[in-house]
Amino acid sequence: MSPATPTSPTLFWRNTSREPGPMRILGIDPGTINMGYGVIDARDDKTTLIESDALTVTERSPIGERLSFMYHRLLEIISRYQPDAVAIERPFMAKNVKAALAIGRAQAIAILAAADKGIPTFEYTPAQVKQRVTNYGASTKEQVQEMVKLQLGLAEVPRSTDAADALAVALCHLHETHLESLLAQGEQQ
Repeated sequence: MSPATPTSPTLFWRNTSREPGPMRILGIDPGTINMGYGVIDARDDKTTLIESDALTVTERSPIGERLSFMYHRLLEIISRYQPDAVAIERPFMAKNVKAALAIGRAQAIAILAAADKGIPTFEYTPAQVKQRVTNYGASTKEQVQEMVKLQLGLAEVPRSTDAADALAVALCHLHETHLESLLAQGEQQ
């Protein structure tokens, strides 16, 4: 896939022409110290966990080194798993603007890593992730983690909360894609 041009960002950021079918999604929970990632496969009515973990760096490292490490590791993960889409959680703007800006930096390198590999990216707010995964936009972190466990058929909740959050973002994208497919089918009838 060629990079998007300024006149046609929709072609890159929203690939709506994708036929429903098997899909591999990389979910990312951005952070500059811990960045969760989760890879899932969706085939027919079965969703399978491929891998999930968190990239971790020391807080004392300069921000440039942290972002470079995260970027290069994401490139490796994308190359290894060849996702069809990358779903990234958008930073939540609350009282801590400094934290939101840091997360925005991590989000930007995740978008850049996907763009460098020609993979379309999709962004979701925390409320959208909660709504799609639990059917309730104000769910607790524990409720989201439990639904990740149930939807992926896991024996237990992922140990890393960052990885669990990344899996929730991937599941959110899967549900959103499924919903868009149903709506498109309804419009065709």
